[in-house]
Amino acid sequence: MLKKLFSFLALLFLLLTIPTGLYLLDFSQTSALGSERVVYQLPYPGLLPDHPLYLVKAIRDKALDIFTREKIKKAELYLLLSDKRTSMAILLAKKGKGNLAVSTLSKGEKYSLKIPDLLLQSKKEGVSAPSEFVERLRLSNAKHLEAAETLLKDLPQGESESINEIVRINAEIKQKLTKL
Repeated sequence: MLKKLFSFLALLFLLLTIPTGLYLLDFSQTSALGSERVVYQLPYPGLLPDHPLYLVKAIRDKALDIFTREKIKKAELYLLLSDKRTSMAILLAKKGKGNLAVSTLSKGEKYSLKIPDLLLQSKKEGVSAPSEFVERLRLSNAKHLEAAETLLKDLPQGESESINEIVRINAEIKQKLTKL
């Protein structure tokens, strides 16, 4: 029993201490509208939502969210989590799990939607976001739109309403980013 507990704690420790975002994958794709692809590398997603240990990852992400207090750092965390969800959605769609891909992409866009408000609050407090970070946000937003367009093209018709909602959220984020 003690050996199992030790093994579980060791595994949990490894999962929580492995740096996130070190391994990058290029999920570059041509936009469904025929425009050039966005040159932005999405982070390696790690465990996907269909993996049995994904719950551990979700708990870790929630803990990071709760314990990150500084608004700029929280915005950076949300960008990372949003980008990871986008890469997860791409991989899930390739595995034929369309519903889960759309749900995952939607959660990622909801993280992105929180970022402009955090940056505006931080700016009111006297701490502006670095211009490089704002540019990364714009590129990330364009990459997310590209991923949504690809899903819209590749997934069955029944998912189009959900993906259109994701595209609407993406446009709202883009509009908010112009105010930064």
